[in-house]
Amino acid sequence: MQIRLMWEDPATGERKEPLLTVPIALGREFARLPETLGTERVSRIVLNSLEVSRYHASIEVLQDKLIIVDRGSSNGIIVNGSKQPQHEIAPGDVIQLGNYQISISIPTNSQPLTTPASQSQIGFNAVTNRPDPRITPPPVVRVNSCLPPIFQQSQIDPQTIHATGLPVEEVEYATIGGGLGSFIWVDLLRVGGVSLDRIRVLGMEQQPYGRYQQLCLNTQIVPQERLRSPADACPDNLWGFPNYATLEAVKDIAKGKLRSGLSHLWQVFAEPTLASTYTPKSGDVIAAIDREAARISWRKMTRTAHVEAIRKTTDGRYAIVYTCQQPTDYACTIARYVHIATGYPALQFLPDLQAYRDRTQDFKTVVNAYEPHEHIYESLANYGGTVLLRGTGIVAARILQKLYTLRRNNDRVEIRVIQLLRSAKIEGNKYGLADRKVEHNYEFQPFNWPKSAWGGQYKTILENSTPEQRQNLLADWGGVTTINRPDWRKIITGGINKGWYQIFYGEVQQVVPHSTHGGTITTVKESGIKGDIQLESDFIIDATAVDAPIMASPLLQDLVQQYNLPLNQLGRLTVNPEFELTEMANQTGKIYASGSITLGNYYAPVDSFLGLQYAAFNITQDLLDRKAIELKPLVLSRSLVQWWKWMNNRSPN
Repeated sequence: MQIRLMWEDPATGERKEPLLTVPIALGREFARLPETLGTERVSRIVLNSLEVSRYHASIEVLQDKLIIVDRGSSNGIIVNGSKQPQHEIAPGDVIQLGNYQISISIPTNSQPLTTPASQSQIGFNAVTNRPDPRITPPPVVRVNSCLPPIFQQSQIDPQTIHATGLPVEEVEYATIGGGLGSFIWVDLLRVGGVSLDRIRVLGMEQQPYGRYQQLCLNTQIVPQERLRSPADACPDNLWGFPNYATLEAVKDIAKGKLRSGLSHLWQVFAEPTLASTYTPKSGDVIAAIDREAARISWRKMTRTAHVEAIRKTTDGRYAIVYTCQQPTDYACTIARYVHIATGYPALQFLPDLQAYRDRTQDFKTVVNAYEPHEHIYESLANYGGTVLLRGTGIVAARILQKLYTLRRNNDRVEIRVIQLLRSAKIEGNKYGLADRKVEHNYEFQPFNWPKSAWGGQYKTILENSTPEQRQNLLADWGGVTTINRPDWRKIITGGINKGWYQIFYGEVQQVVPHSTHGGTITTVKESGIKGDIQLESDFIIDATAVDAPIMASPLLQDLVQQYNLPLNQLGRLTVNPEFELTEMANQTGKIYASGSITLGNYYAPVDSFLGLQYAAFNITQDLLDRKAIELKPLVLSRSLVQWWKWMNNRSPN
């Protein structure tokens, strides 16, 4: 008998869907799982969490019934909310082991109406650098076969590159991506004394926040809305003082808003016990980055470039080949120190929704929250309708807040929200004495996740762990959470009481167009209930907010294949504590990486403002140890001088 188990990795959010032959053993350590049960060979599944026992449970067929059996685990098994040592299971049931929620499905002979999770992704347009649902990320095969022949080699003589006639420039430092990760590192180099002509920024954006700002706007974080970053995570200010809370307080007090200004300072002083956590407004952060970008002459260092490949050179440097305006308009930058901060390789899309779009080519009714979808809110404001919202977390909370605001401002139309989840979230992630609160399936954390893992115990534990232990820890900590904001909680409670907001649980069987009324019909097998239900909606928004594995990026796929780079336990680039790709070392040349592509190594919140700053500091310190050209240490006197220049908006050098 074969069954399909479906779950999302707690550390990365990636969807797993193995088709397995029963019996099945589940646990934390592969070596402790039995090879056979009786005379039958066992399918062994490893769940990387300290909340899961070494050999936690088995799924077997007993008397023609599918049974899950607790194998003496510490935390037991929960089936559809019921905790029992042994339980009969059926398609649609949800099993909880630790913080893993696993759905059961039995495949049929009928044609599947979903797309494999590995193929369900939304790529970024090479021209606009925005999510584009019509772009399919490349399969894992040899890429960049159209590069000029010289760049097919793994090591190239710089003189040979010049001889090709391509535009070539040589610098000491180059960063690939051109986003916030690149900006924070370059800002530190400039403050450290590096001149403009030594640095090149290769990316698709003129402003370092280009893609980030667009993704914020798409997920309804407009300039007046607040991010989930703490007050002292300042991409524009490496000192973190004055922080965003102080600046906002001064601004409010100057406008005569004394109470508002003092409340921001109180939040920072009393959070999270006596006050809710302070977070800055999106517009304030963008304005601050604009100011710093102008101060360090960001645009003078930037080249509009779609980077195709990185190759080692024979003199210990790296050749970065890229296209400019046209796909065949190649150019090259040669640098001794290279930094990769390309951001999310692609966006993961729910497989059943990808299958719907593949069949119908309907990109308006079914959308990802990170795609532009203002047309949905415009339609709802004019005509009303029902939105089916998939997922929980910060992005789902923002979408729900937007829908609530539409209802409040357009009482002449009826707007309803259905939130569809695979299973109920009853308990939050646990680690030691820490236990996150859950309310209406949203997991709350008093402090922001990036701030809680910025330093102290979490950081030290992760640094001293083995790769396998890090995978367990990141799964148990469960990075992305929602800030415990009373207004968000009130929206959900009020919506349930008034009937415009409903929650359903189960595994989606198919999504099809509604034949008569427009919109869609989603068929769901509810947990623990025989039979299916059908949910009608005018629009579906996927707010699961998961980034795809790095092999969805043609550049990173080429780099991994060309130099046989190892990936870590979470399928991301392996870096050392200095964020260096050690296998790419080339005599005196070094390549570093930061951001989401480094998840699973020595630092946890890598894609946060704090994480990008932490990576930039570590990389820069490593460069100082290597006596990199022009870079000077920020000793006390130099730091004070540079901070004063920052305060007065004067160029760093």
